[in-house]
Amino acid sequence: MTLDLAHYPTLSLADDPAQLRKLPQEKLRQFANELRQYLLASVSQSSGHFASGLGTVELTVALHYVYNTPFDRLIWDVGHQAYPHKIVTGRRERMSSIRQKDGLHPFPWPPESEYDTFAVGHSSTSISAALGMAVAAEKEGKDRKIVAVIGDGALTAGMAFEAMNHAGDMDKDLLLVLNDNEMSISENVGALNSHLARLLTGRFFNSIRDGGKKLLSNVPPIKEFASRAEEHIKGMVVPGTIFEELGINYIGPIDGHDVNGLVDTLRNMRKLSGPNLLHIVTKKGKGYESAEQDPINYHAVPKFDPSEKTLPKAKASGPTFSKIFGNWLCDMAGQDKKLMAITPAMREGSGMVEFSQRFPAQYFDVAIAEQHALTFAAGLAKDGLKPVVAIYSTFLQRAYDQLIHDIALQNLPVLLAIDRAGIVGADGPTHQGAFDIPFMRCVPNMVIMTPSDENQCRQMLYTGYQLNQPAAVRYPRGQGCGAEVQQDMTALPLGKGEIVRKGSNIAILNFGTLLPGAREAAEEIDATLVDMKFVKPLDEELLHQIAKDHTTLVTLEDGAVMGGAGSAVGESLHRQKQDNQLLCLGLPDQFIMQGTQQQMYAELKIDGAGIIEQIRNFVEKP
Repeated sequence: MTLDLAHYPTLSLADDPAQLRKLPQEKLRQFANELRQYLLASVSQSSGHFASGLGTVELTVALHYVYNTPFDRLIWDVGHQAYPHKIVTGRRERMSSIRQKDGLHPFPWPPESEYDTFAVGHSSTSISAALGMAVAAEKEGKDRKIVAVIGDGALTAGMAFEAMNHAGDMDKDLLLVLNDNEMSISENVGALNSHLARLLTGRFFNSIRDGGKKLLSNVPPIKEFASRAEEHIKGMVVPGTIFEELGINYIGPIDGHDVNGLVDTLRNMRKLSGPNLLHIVTKKGKGYESAEQDPINYHAVPKFDPSEKTLPKAKASGPTFSKIFGNWLCDMAGQDKKLMAITPAMREGSGMVEFSQRFPAQYFDVAIAEQHALTFAAGLAKDGLKPVVAIYSTFLQRAYDQLIHDIALQNLPVLLAIDRAGIVGADGPTHQGAFDIPFMRCVPNMVIMTPSDENQCRQMLYTGYQLNQPAAVRYPRGQGCGAEVQQDMTALPLGKGEIVRKGSNIAILNFGTLLPGAREAAEEIDATLVDMKFVKPLDEELLHQIAKDHTTLVTLEDGAVMGGAGSAVGESLHRQKQDNQLLCLGLPDQFIMQGTQQQMYAELKIDGAGIIEQIRNFVEKP
């Protein structure tokens, strides 16, 4: 639904940043107010990321007003905060399509707009990319300016510090804007995030401030001096010293919701040479009270009525796989005090809220630091504890070296609970969990399990936890097929599949939660259906028996076909010199765009109808 621009008279004056820069500065406050209201109205009708964008409205306006975008490069970290950027860069009327199939991309996406200078979706990449662009701009010699916007939560990732350390040494012209809202998705954790609050509320600073105020309260001229001295003392201890030590000029903190103050400051900083950091303080969810009070739940929202002040409750249905994991984690921790659960800043998404409350001594949120999460788990395992790492498939990519070098090489018993495996839907190509099977399958000592339903997920988590080696259970976003979940936990026979249905000539070998579509296809074409359960170790005994009795084998997986479970089947058949026809179905060799899971399954032909079509085309080809 297109919003009526008559309700946004100032916002409608600028369809793009070039027009925005023609507005008098005194109109910017009203422009920002209308932009925030437009964002509220738009996302409430379309769903999407919400609270982060509300907090960056004034910053977005000021940056595009001062900098000559898109010639000047503006790089957003992660992209949750970039909805206002999309609105002011020519995509205002298309916001209702965001995160939908064939609609606007959920994050900055260069093919969509020249204003999106770098594709993002994972945290803490902006400074590295901006530094590369700054080097290119210097060689170009056209006075192109480079700005990176990074949230304070993203500074918990080591990559951001690696980039800042390099930027300070390189001394290239570059502006880093630190958006300090004390939030990433969940609450920020870690020493750096606590540093400013600790210093500015500490005994030393406050004793000086309070003592000075009492002593000089009745002497107006000296009282003013004491107030200024307070600011100077504050300047000596705030995190600016950290950035200065890295060779980056620090300015701030300033009010990130004062659009005119931001414009004036950015104008001055645009003239500065070398690497500079502007520290702004904002509020996630700014301007919408419910989001300000509950920024976690309003981080990403369904369609909602802004006048209701509460989000609609989800319709009652079966538990999600994340909930299955969270329940298992609590049950297992109740039995074993050696269980240690780790998340890289995804407590809510991974279903760990209850666990964190019931077992705080066994819960570790390591912040946005996937590499550290895995090596931390390795350290725990090395000395006899039982770590479980809850991590999204797409984020596990960032810790591949640690998986190989620190866990698998030492054959340590670390269980990976891999959430959001396969198609995730609206978050698109940066978040599709396509690659975990291929990149784990080639690693020695790994066990990889693919549950087909909720109960299997629970039992496989238990199975992996009991193994004395690295293990992974991969499961998708959302709900399963409604299978009854058994409370009793039973270890499954390692590497053993199960024949679900017997047919003739064609056998479908299923890996994971696409089993209902595979069952539909098997019934339609009278195929044997096998739930393989394990990618590694593969049930080769069952596989080769099936191969002897069937002419055509079809593998099915919600993951990349190249190097995936189907490849494992093909390699096994080749080793045994069996020459069955083999059709591997799954995610093709391309990045999968946004759309609902069901839409993408249908488009990729891995739902029931698509499986039938692909099998028939394969067996009937001349």
